[in-house]
Amino acid sequence: MKIGFIGLGNMGAPMAHNLLKAGHTVNVFDLNAQAVQALVDAGARAAGSPKAAVTDVECVVTMLPAAAHVRSVLTADDGVLAGIAKGVTIIDSSTIDPASVKALAELAAQHGNTLVDAPVSGGTGGAAAGTLTFMVGGSAAAYEQVKPVLSAMGKNIVHCGDTGTGQVAKICNNLVLGITMAGVAEAMSLGAALGIDPKVLGGIINTSTGRCWSSDTYNPFPGVIEAAPSSRGYTGGFGTDLMLKDLGLATDAARSARQPVYLGALAQQLYQTMSTKGAGRLDFSAVIKLYQFEEKPR
Repeated sequence: MKIGFIGLGNMGAPMAHNLLKAGHTVNVFDLNAQAVQALVDAGARAAGSPKAAVTDVECVVTMLPAAAHVRSVLTADDGVLAGIAKGVTIIDSSTIDPASVKALAELAAQHGNTLVDAPVSGGTGGAAAGTLTFMVGGSAAAYEQVKPVLSAMGKNIVHCGDTGTGQVAKICNNLVLGITMAGVAEAMSLGAALGIDPKVLGGIINTSTGRCWSSDTYNPFPGVIEAAPSSRGYTGGFGTDLMLKDLGLATDAARSARQPVYLGALAQQLYQTMSTKGAGRLDFSAVIKLYQFEEKPR
């Protein structure tokens, strides 16, 4: 297929690479010229605008930081809806609020296009390996249409229900993720303070009832999991500011549904503190820094 791909960040770039590996022709656009060039070197075609990226394509994928970016990319004078042909499906894999997805899907429908929400889980490692989970919101027919494209980038393609339900699944999943990472950070820091080797503690947790993705794959204590961002200075992962954004989406949605999220609100404050301290670009597992204190001079 000929695919337009917009948004080449830590997740979008490897996803676009996997579309190329699957044999698709990919037009790419991003404000980061280096990210675009890396994809061009891999065989993609550079586009000068979102409009140019979607001219004469059969499918469009957007992977952007927030709802405002998605709306701008879709509706700007040089945006997607200005260049896309009627009948072409738009897959938005950004993580945004369900209400925005529904509004954007209505705009696309007025133009003669279907927009499905398909946020992802699996991190940058899953994006690179092509093993992401896609949570798809849209009609059954739209799901069947986009599944072959998503299968080139992920292993688990789940139809969640109508438009917006993919985002519901994603914000609930990341609510769990943010909370469990803070819990693992707290436990690992306590263990280290009490004198146990962090690798030993991590191994015990990962074969016991405390086991979770935040511990066995993304452990926040440096050196416990060699492939985790914590072992490379908390770089190259899922940014603290992005986790803060996702927890904000969850708490906002909970407010609209009049549903309490006690631990989610506390986790949000922890990541807000990290961001305020200037650590927003570090991987969210750097939340463990809140539990580690420099030794005071005697």
